[in-house]
Amino acid sequence: MIAARWLMLLVVIQALTVSACNQSTPIPKVSEAKDGKPAYGDAIIEGTIGEASTLIPILASDASSLSVAGQIYNGLVKYDKDLNIVGDLAQSYDISPDGLTITFHLRHGVKWHDGAPFTARDVLYTYRVTIDPKTPTAYAEDFKQVRNITAPDEYTVRVTYGAPFAPALASWGSSILPSHLLEGKDITKSPLSRHPVGTGPYRFKEWIAGQKIVLESNHDYFEGRPYIDRYIYRIIPDTSTMYMELKAGTVDLMNLTPVQYVRQTTGADFTARFNKYRYPSSGYVYMGYNLRHPLFRDKRVRQALTAAIDKDEIIHGVLFGMGQKAMGPIVPGRWAYNPHIKDIPYDPGHAAELLAQAGWTQKNADGILVKDGKPFSFTILTNQGNQQRLLTAQIVQQRLSHVGIDVKIRVVEWATFLKEFVDKGNFEVVLLGWNTSQDPDMYDVWHSSKTNPGELNFIGFKNPEVDRLLVEGRSTFDIEKRKKAYYRIQDILADEQPYTFLYVPDALPVVSSRIHGIKPAPAGIGYNQILWYVPKTEQVY
Repeated sequence: MIAARWLMLLVVIQALTVSACNQSTPIPKVSEAKDGKPAYGDAIIEGTIGEASTLIPILASDASSLSVAGQIYNGLVKYDKDLNIVGDLAQSYDISPDGLTITFHLRHGVKWHDGAPFTARDVLYTYRVTIDPKTPTAYAEDFKQVRNITAPDEYTVRVTYGAPFAPALASWGSSILPSHLLEGKDITKSPLSRHPVGTGPYRFKEWIAGQKIVLESNHDYFEGRPYIDRYIYRIIPDTSTMYMELKAGTVDLMNLTPVQYVRQTTGADFTARFNKYRYPSSGYVYMGYNLRHPLFRDKRVRQALTAAIDKDEIIHGVLFGMGQKAMGPIVPGRWAYNPHIKDIPYDPGHAAELLAQAGWTQKNADGILVKDGKPFSFTILTNQGNQQRLLTAQIVQQRLSHVGIDVKIRVVEWATFLKEFVDKGNFEVVLLGWNTSQDPDMYDVWHSSKTNPGELNFIGFKNPEVDRLLVEGRSTFDIEKRKKAYYRIQDILADEQPYTFLYVPDALPVVSSRIHGIKPAPAGIGYNQILWYVPKTEQVY
């Protein structure tokens, strides 16, 4: 699985001043544009609640890092506005009749941001470093399916698989790395983690820890120079503060919370200054149980926890109805979504029965369940700055108290959350989310081989049938066979409840109205970002 396909949610960021924007490179002289017409110049400032951990994509598993890296790097392929796979660094590609060989025809004339030419050597290096056992990446598995990779010339790469591998083409959306800067060196110690060099529409300029990451437009970008000269990520670890910055004009783009969308963004002044959007997101929010912990080894306990939580209450109370229930790892509307999943309904009585079956029959003086002298108590860990998740955790806390379970909530800064807790398996329960790709392959999140530190199956889920079905689902091009495998996986997860799948939220981005050229599509709003522009008369930076 590649970084573009499964990302830890939570984008979080803080602190940049308007003067800092005005100190950057002057706007280049271009032919004057009439009012409302595309023109070069200006900057866009995006608020984000989490700081990047590294800007080398294969070493990152968080959305904050991958969002920035996505502006700097390209893959061989990408998804277009209608979610079809098209060429990116590859001008075109051919797939053999048996589906086992993909030949990529690379673009000529593409340059890395330092001026070096992009060639097949970079693709071969990216493949080798990704599968290198010494590289601490969560994304090696897809490339391990390759039987042979060759470069007949500088602009051709031929990849052969030993058996059918359904996500093969999509996997080459993985960011291609610069071999001339990394080959023969330890990638984990590379300065590119803080000063990346890519081929993408924006070049790295500066990173002030805890404050901002500044990118500048790549005038030589192969798809055309972006109209907007600078893209600035401000790290603001609180959505309320970020919203105040938006209204003050020091942030141009952010993701609204449901309460902000419904109650705080409807006035005439706001609607004149900003455009807001709403569409189904591609991700889900879940409560994940550390299956190595004695409390959560019995599936009846996990089932009971789900039965004690009212998902509808969360959707109406936290999302203001702007979302839907999640019942498994594939969001509704995808071809692999199982419409017949038997979700565990909200039923506190049934939850109590399941807990009793698991041996939780006695309560102490505080009304908390006790077994072998130990109270049923645990901590939900979630990330700083995400009010939706905090409110969700509070509702869960209240509902579980009704069945005799003591829940504490701990909120942790994002980088620490990942490094010290998630990667090390140092948690009891996490409240997090996944973004999902168009392809339903979820090997890296659910296969038992992916439970090592730093990998994506950090809850430690192991199920031989799921392992087999994950391999079956990715090892055929027959969509009906794939669907059968993924339907069964969803049934097993609905029974096992390694996660309590909570909800699929709507995406609620808001953008300053001075930014033109945004055209919502099935892919969302960011797919054509290089065509966003600010008319000359509206430019402020």
